Amino acid sequence: MADLLNTNNYDDDAIVTLSPREHIRLRPGMYIGKLGDGSQADDGIYVLIKEVVDNSVDEFIMGAGRLIEITIEDNVVSVRDYGRGIPLKSLAAAVSEMNTGGKYGGSAFKKTVGLNGVGVKAVNMLSSEFTARSVRDGEARTVTFAQGLEQSDKWESGVQEKNGTFISFRVDEAVFGTYNYNMEYVEQMVKNYTYLNLGLTFRLNGQSYVSKNGLLDLLNENLAEEPLYPPIHLSGNDIEVAIAHGTGYGESYFSFVNGQYTSQGGTHQAAFREAIAKTIKEFYHKDYDPSDIRTSLIAAISVRVTDPVFESQTKIKLGSKEVEPGVSMRNFVGDFLAKHLDDYLHKHAETAQILQKKIVENEKERKAISGIQKKARETAKKVSLNNRKLRDCKIHRTDRNELAEQSMIFITEGNSASGSITKSRDPRTQAVFSLRGKPLNCFGLTKKVVYENEEFNLLQAALNIEEDMENLRYEKVIIATDADVDGMHIRLLLTTFFLQFFPDVIRSGHLYILQTPLFRVRNKKETHYCYSEEERQRAVARCGANAEITRFKGLGEISPDEFRGFIGESMRLDKVRITKDDPIHDLLEFYMGKNTYERQGFIIDNLRIEEDLVQEDFI
Repeated sequence: MADLLNTNNYDDDAIVTLSPREHIRLRPGMYIGKLGDGSQADDGIYVLIKEVVDNSVDEFIMGAGRLIEITIEDNVVSVRDYGRGIPLKSLAAAVSEMNTGGKYGGSAFKKTVGLNGVGVKAVNMLSSEFTARSVRDGEARTVTFAQGLEQSDKWESGVQEKNGTFISFRVDEAVFGTYNYNMEYVEQMVKNYTYLNLGLTFRLNGQSYVSKNGLLDLLNENLAEEPLYPPIHLSGNDIEVAIAHGTGYGESYFSFVNGQYTSQGGTHQAAFREAIAKTIKEFYHKDYDPSDIRTSLIAAISVRVTDPVFESQTKIKLGSKEVEPGVSMRNFVGDFLAKHLDDYLHKHAETAQILQKKIVENEKERKAISGIQKKARETAKKVSLNNRKLRDCKIHRTDRNELAEQSMIFITEGNSASGSITKSRDPRTQAVFSLRGKPLNCFGLTKKVVYENEEFNLLQAALNIEEDMENLRYEKVIIATDADVDGMHIRLLLTTFFLQFFPDVIRSGHLYILQTPLFRVRNKKETHYCYSEEERQRAVARCGANAEITRFKGLGEISPDEFRGFIGESMRLDKVRITKDDPIHDLLEFYMGKNTYERQGFIIDNLRIEEDLVQEDFI
């Protein structure tokens, strides 16, 4: 390998041909996205679960098997379905030989997700232990692998088990490093499957999940406030939608293709956004601006597509322009809404009145602030060009690039903190936006303040979210502040900004909080970075009595070389999430409102006097 890196030795010996197994293990990101340690919902270990479960769901879609059992114990994942079972003679090849499967245009599968013959093979080759067992009419076959290499093959007759497939695997730490499953992420994945497959029951570690109302259940689960009208739920052949409006800003979508959650949308979501605006304008016979119709909209759409084309192996953005040969996505979605949404509004006059009132209110506010928008845009453009606030990256979420899903922006405060991150970042995918002091508390204010306040105006421009969430330039928007009282306050102020004016950034899973270490504990042989007092104590125990302990008081105190590790593969992020169980307005009213004395009383009543934390090892 060293010779390969030496350009002076570029000859025939430098040309290497890798086997599929070797390529997957060397370049796993091409198949499953980033690796990660399980702290983020899009980490590779969850993609691997999904690749296995997709096949079981495809069996249900084909009318075989109504129960899927998933267990996760000691980092071993097991998935058992009760479908037809993989044909026994092909079992080993189906889980180990690339581009082998039953979904290449044959009649066995239609409108499914796992179409490229890669998924479960990637799971196998990236696992230190992998078992596949298929049962068909009393016959069974079990094959085991280690890092994609076959270890055993066993055939059985006269078994009493029900037909179906069993897959078990342990992700290989040699590839992924240390990892842990966050069951909250797995549970949300399971819920999404149930919303899209009525009649299918999941059993996750013994807990059953099933949906009775499909996307309506999903919408209700994700509403952060009471909707203005009862959510609209419409379904037809190969399409289902759920629609509601709230009182806030922005628009938010949950889009799916053949049961696959497309977090970056795609052609189906674009067709829906266009069609809902067109249908509503025609219903009221008013030439409303589409943005006034869609402001505060939260919606879900699911379509079934023949041979779907995605823009990457991780299948998070649909590229198909047709639902099936000869039927365009745009016309399919548009015709469905033109008939069914129009019919619904005619039959539900009260909902139609509430919706029109909301559109008119949105229109009035938009026109009220239109006069200052042009000046605000010019200011944002000048500042960006002068590079005073934004140190941009080269690759963005909207680019057609394999690294687009890794694009992120760090929002930080102060020159020292932004300087440390800027020197440490990967300029290809990591941007930095520097705040000047604490941002304004915007709770209770109208969107006019976004254009009148320079910091908010420039932040909005940097993210490119003024007109459309589809244009968001970064997959992750990361609040990076000091781990002290002021830093926590800035986190609250920025979170309030997004909740107040751009909640869809949060609903769509783009907003994160960067966790930075509080302590560095080291001796001559090893160094540990600790994110809590408990981690510090464990590190001191490992390093011994002569351990040197440093307490980081701010991001600017961390050297660029050290910071590079904290914003790389091992970066710790907390995703900001909102659901119907979160009383957003009440929380903001209490913590960010003008009830100063009430808050003060709460703090005093809940103040805890901790024991002196100054230990001998600090002295």
